[in-house]
Amino acid sequence: MEKLVPWFRLKSTPGVGNHIYKRLIDVFGSPENAIHAPPKELLQVEGVSDRLVSTIKRHTPPESIKKELVKIHQKGIRILTLNDSDYPALLLEIPDPPPYLYVYGCMPGRQKNISIVGSRNATQYGLATTQRLGRDLASHGMTIVSGMARGIDTAAHEGALMVQGKTIAVLGSGLERIYPKENETLFHRIAESGAVISEFPLNAEPEAHHFPMRNRVISGLSLGTVIVEATLRSGSLITARLAAEQNREVFAVPGSINSFKSTGTHTLIKQGAKLVEQAGDIMEEISHQLDHTASQDRHDMHGKTEPKPPLSPAETSVLHALESYPIHIDDLTRKLGMQPSELSSTLLGLELKGFIQQDPGKLFYIKT
Repeated sequence: MEKLVPWFRLKSTPGVGNHIYKRLIDVFGSPENAIHAPPKELLQVEGVSDRLVSTIKRHTPPESIKKELVKIHQKGIRILTLNDSDYPALLLEIPDPPPYLYVYGCMPGRQKNISIVGSRNATQYGLATTQRLGRDLASHGMTIVSGMARGIDTAAHEGALMVQGKTIAVLGSGLERIYPKENETLFHRIAESGAVISEFPLNAEPEAHHFPMRNRVISGLSLGTVIVEATLRSGSLITARLAAEQNREVFAVPGSINSFKSTGTHTLIKQGAKLVEQAGDIMEEISHQLDHTASQDRHDMHGKTEPKPPLSPAETSVLHALESYPIHIDDLTRKLGMQPSELSSTLLGLELKGFIQQDPGKLFYIKT
């Protein structure tokens, strides 16, 4: 672990942010070389001033660094530095990658990553759509990246895990501060086949300013970012903007025109984001970045569908009256003019055939 001390020392130096850190490594090759470089050479690096050179030379690493490294070793957590061969290649392409990452689990070696993010207070439509996208993309070799937040993020991870796929969670806190707390089980499930990562110290709290930093890592790890249910002020739009700035693809799932939770995603579509209805839309857009196997998977996604069981006239009528957003059985009764007993029987048939889903309170919607 001693070899990591210079990495932590340079990171703890006041004035050395991620941009300057990356430039120092690009020029000098290692933090040790940067720390011991002649002042004249340090001054040649963009953003390095006389004052910063003095700080780098005089900075003494805090004792907390050694304690942190001991705890990392005890917990079986891995540190990936910019110089490690398995540091994510896509993340290296952004101008301010984390100098090192805390990794719980194992980072998938391939670079077939798609991030899916969105509202913490998602609708059932948003959750179901996200889970399906995560499942289908993971089934065809993609690694799902998200932030393990409530709502859309959780659904994205769960979709990948449904098919034993790989997923990466990027935290806005330290690995010893699982947030939200109710996702502790998910935290460990993700690490079994993928990884939970963070650039923050083990005990770092989920502070507000951490999340925009976390978002740049989510988009930076990915070939493209999918936004599901985001308002105009959603943090997910920050991730979309960062993805565009990183020259990555931006995708958006449309929602109801009557739902304020989709105003942000609709704005992205107006601005040129690719509209997504199914996983194949994403695979098609990034096909030039994937190998032949992924291309074949994409063909299979469009070409093979499970046959649906036949519907009775009554079932067809009810299905056409339903939407992806929940509707109460009383509203359906008025809309269709059916007897309540007949409608209940028909809804049950549709549910058993897998066409619709019921939520508590007799709310029904089309299963996506």
